[in-house]
Amino acid sequence: MDLARRGVRTLLLERSTTPRRLPKMERCNARTMEIFRRLGLEAAIRKASLFTPMPMDIFIMASFSRPPLLHLSYPSVPEAKQLIAQCGDGTLPLEPAQLISQYTLEPILRDAAAQAGVDVRYGAEVSAFTQDDEGVSVSINGAAETVRGRYLVGCDGGVSTVRKQLGIELQGRGRIKLIHQVFFRSEQLFAKIPTGRGRHYYFAEGAIVVQDDLRHFMVNFQDWQPGQDAVTRLRQMIDLDIDIEVLSEADWRHHLLVAERYRGGRALIAGDAAHLVIPQGGLGMNTGIGDAIDLAWKLAGTVHGWAGPALLDSYDAERREIGLRNRDASGAAAQGVGRWRAAVRPCIRDDSAEGEANRREVSALAAEGQPMSHEMHGIELGYRYSKSPVIAAEESPVESTTCNYLPNATPGVRLPHVWREDGSPVHEGLGNDYTLLALEPDGDTASIEAAMKRIGAPMQLARMPEAHLRRIYEKRLLLIRPDLHVAWRGDRLPDDADALARLVTGRG
Repeated sequence: MDLARRGVRTLLLERSTTPRRLPKMERCNARTMEIFRRLGLEAAIRKASLFTPMPMDIFIMASFSRPPLLHLSYPSVPEAKQLIAQCGDGTLPLEPAQLISQYTLEPILRDAAAQAGVDVRYGAEVSAFTQDDEGVSVSINGAAETVRGRYLVGCDGGVSTVRKQLGIELQGRGRIKLIHQVFFRSEQLFAKIPTGRGRHYYFAEGAIVVQDDLRHFMVNFQDWQPGQDAVTRLRQMIDLDIDIEVLSEADWRHHLLVAERYRGGRALIAGDAAHLVIPQGGLGMNTGIGDAIDLAWKLAGTVHGWAGPALLDSYDAERREIGLRNRDASGAAAQGVGRWRAAVRPCIRDDSAEGEANRREVSALAAEGQPMSHEMHGIELGYRYSKSPVIAAEESPVESTTCNYLPNATPGVRLPHVWREDGSPVHEGLGNDYTLLALEPDGDTASIEAAMKRIGAPMQLARMPEAHLRRIYEKRLLLIRPDLHVAWRGDRLPDDADALARLVTGRG
């Protein structure tokens, strides 16, 4: 969609014949929802989920017949939007996270992409490809059809055909743990849960993940044995008199892997093809969305001819750094959950002194190790492209930690969301291309405008002379990229504006 709105003809090939109704991702984080808002999809996505007014709470359970061992409270979307509306210091995102099942989200994206002009083809499997100095030729469904384009992006999952043909290795830890997933339907479960409404209910043996229609659920069993009956295991864990209809079962494995590189000539990889993480923290699809929004405008600039070679090269430098960071955060979050699960003993549900002692022990460990899985604010909002060749880096940048987001406008970071005096967000005053954000009522900006024009790179000027923005963004002038990351900032333009323009467009 982002390529289409930048005037780049795009063909999307999907080997499935229709969107598949399988449980995968179920939460778009705050940064992803900011991106969807810029694409005009935020309202439709929130409307599609019945969970939108529900609290995003997390429960750690010994059983539903006992009080929770730990209850982590997180606001619903309406509550989070109220908090955002009252926040003026840049610490909160423009949009809160949204619970929506991937099988609900995909048709929304498919239809929007088609409406935007993308040629979307289901039932079209990429079999192989060849590339030369001018483009890439792709064989579809064996040798039944061949198509040709300037570039190819393999968003084709963990067993990526594109990555394998490029000879790109995955680095890290693979096949860490075998998980058995059970996807089931129950009309009664959500209404009968006695501990309160939430999105995840963690048990020793697995977690119940609520889907967006409040009638479908997914459990990833940690201790599955071959030959076990799914309904029996579900009834043992849930321990409520409810209807259960098992819809699918599948085995999958935990991985913590990142590709050694994200590009081979005119072929690139993104999403699960480039990184595989444990679901703790929700960093799988959301990291892939970040890949897409970083890559799209760079491909567009390259196709339109104004980008230098370093701009497309910077995709690997920027997104691989984030892939590694998110892989490690996912692993740390999984360890936090694993510590309390390892402490669970068979007596945890017993009415005995031993059972009570075990519940206290597990509760304490969960209070320490569980929150990281749900509070990765620094990972989601505070990531920075520190190794990018197209960012004018500063010597002492502000760094967010995994869980703590420190709003700042250091080059390389996403520009923090701040409200303007008229109630509009700064983000919506920025264009889809480069924007020179001037936090002053006047001042000469002609040199950088002329420099970008000479290159042919689109840039607009946005003046926002508001004192509170200066307090957060710190400098008078900021050059913002199409993906809302800060490329450069300063109190005055550099003497050589052409050098800055060449740097940020990959011609430096």
